[in-house]
Amino acid sequence: MVNIAELQPQAVWEHFQTLCDIPRPSKHEQQLRDYLKGWAELRGLQTVVDAAGNLIVRKPATPGLEDRVGVVLQGHLDMVCQANAGTEHDFFKDPIRPVLQDGWLVAENTTLGADNGIGVAMGLAVLASDDIAHGPIEVLMTLDEEAGMGGALGLEPGLLQGSMMINIDTEEWGEFYMGCAGGVDVNVTRSYDTLALPAGYQTVSLLIRGLKGGHSGADIHLGRGNANKLLVRLLRELEAETDLRLISFVGGTARNALSREAVAQVAYPAADAQRVAAKLDAFQSLLRFELAGVDEGVTVVAESSSATSVLAAADQAAILAALHAAPHGVKRMSQRVSGVVETSNNLGVVRVEQGKVFANLMVRSLLDSGTWMLAREVESLFGLAGFAVEMEGGYPGWAPNPQSPLLALFQQVYTQEFGGKAGVQVIHAGLECGIIGAKYPAMDMVSFGPTIRGAHAPGERVELASVDKAWQLLKAVLAAVPRRS
Repeated sequence: MVNIAELQPQAVWEHFQTLCDIPRPSKHEQQLRDYLKGWAELRGLQTVVDAAGNLIVRKPATPGLEDRVGVVLQGHLDMVCQANAGTEHDFFKDPIRPVLQDGWLVAENTTLGADNGIGVAMGLAVLASDDIAHGPIEVLMTLDEEAGMGGALGLEPGLLQGSMMINIDTEEWGEFYMGCAGGVDVNVTRSYDTLALPAGYQTVSLLIRGLKGGHSGADIHLGRGNANKLLVRLLRELEAETDLRLISFVGGTARNALSREAVAQVAYPAADAQRVAAKLDAFQSLLRFELAGVDEGVTVVAESSSATSVLAAADQAAILAALHAAPHGVKRMSQRVSGVVETSNNLGVVRVEQGKVFANLMVRSLLDSGTWMLAREVESLFGLAGFAVEMEGGYPGWAPNPQSPLLALFQQVYTQEFGGKAGVQVIHAGLECGIIGAKYPAMDMVSFGPTIRGAHAPGERVELASVDKAWQLLKAVLAAVPRRS
């Protein structure tokens, strides 16, 4: 482990240490928010907690810069909580304890929370500073970004005073982002009947594990495996080999993370045990061939288990058919922005247990029409299989503005500080910019950040050198913000 607060720039890392020490799963950020509210008030800063629970901290301009345009620094307090199998970590109680590896800060068996803890830490460092030149500052720290954008969706119009917003929630140093995908969660539910376990049947738990996972937006195009889809595929193929009976299915833990592990408890005639074992070996070999170079660590495991009932055959057929047909991955590449995913879906969470089925599918698109087109297709598919379908947490995309004055300022300052020119990107992941922009149409926005790898998956890491550069750039941009017209 490493003493994070001693890293450079210390002004940023000491606050990231606080964010590692205080647990902050989505929808459970109150302890951290209240701590930061008290911290700010001890420094004489104005704080506001809005109706959605977001924290806003205001800092007056440096003397002589009161006429500068007001700037909002924005990030979210929550983090995705993922841990490798066998790792004992309670995200509601235990601190994150990363290590240093070759210039990166890494959480080896859990997520790190650099997404978006580094962005929040930079905002706090600006609030704490007494040597950074800036105009009027607001730091907006939202809740529930990772589990539905609840904080941004609940942000009150008219509350923010600034007219420029810097979102510090992207993960590639040297790139500025001016647009992002919108999205919606499609939640499907269904009940099922059960029957007694047939005589002469043995029960096992089938597991898919060893996948890398990752961010369901930023990594959706990489071709990594989705444990939910792979396990359903295996079950369907086993149905052709034996009288397979489903008992339960549990896969994925987060709507916005590629599912790394899934387990299905099944039963089949004991006489078919050798045939099933051969199929499992062959399927593992096939997956490693198909996923070579991206997820070759995938494993298929069978473990002994016990049960007394199985799903009714008709229910099993409908449920597995719908999950098998459910879209996952890239639907369409953008025709407007080369190399960027336009529309995608992630089958993130599946639960079939105790007479109930639940699945979450997260649809994203750069086009709001694309979001709803794919969401309605998912709705139609699961409706045919007798599922109830609910759309939840829909949010708009962030339309690019290549003529953004703030983007031009970022480019100018980047060249002055580092030479060359930064790239300009549109990201398929969902940022809060689209939601906030809908509430504040005149707000000029840019998103940037240090280099983060593996967000939303264990092993998440952030590059130390890029944090230093991002901090240098942020300070320089704040000093160069123009006067109000």
